[in-house]
Amino acid sequence: MRLLAERRPDVQARSDALRSPPLGADLGLLLLRLTVGLLMAGHGAQKLFGFYDGYGLGGTGRAFAALGFHPGRFYAGLAGASEFLGGLGLAAGLFTPLAAAAVIGVMINAMILGVPHGLWTTDGGIEYPLCLGAVALSIAAIGPGRFALDRPFRWRDGGLGCAAFALGVGGLGAALVQLLGL
Repeated sequence: MRLLAERRPDVQARSDALRSPPLGADLGLLLLRLTVGLLMAGHGAQKLFGFYDGYGLGGTGRAFAALGFHPGRFYAGLAGASEFLGGLGLAAGLFTPLAAAAVIGVMINAMILGVPHGLWTTDGGIEYPLCLGAVALSIAAIGPGRFALDRPFRWRDGGLGCAAFALGVGGLGAALVQLLGL
């Protein structure tokens, strides 16, 4: 068999394609999902429930209204729910493309607000939401890994279709918020 594989690289490629990713890759994805997902969920909990020194729905709603989103409380709830549920979904590796879409949509809107301030977060720019959106899109493209609740589903391995879904649905959600909220 070894001689056949040396003469026929397609046989070697197929056997490599069937091999599961290294344990380190899955552990790295788990660490990335847990870190970004739980931080996003915490950020949503600040908006929704006032946890972690957040302003809750009332205070966040007033802030959203001051930014031009009306009714502010509704859009604060939408952003908070997207961050909370999207973050929990990423952390658990559950419905990963949809969870990534929720995070991407919120991050696109955060970038739209930050564009006038440039790139860097120190100036109020888009650096931080750009990174979080890119991480969510990357997780959708790569798949959540072996240590995820998505293992029985066909989107467990990610792919361009999952990434396109996450970006498309997140972008559509962000566009609707911009059209209807301002």
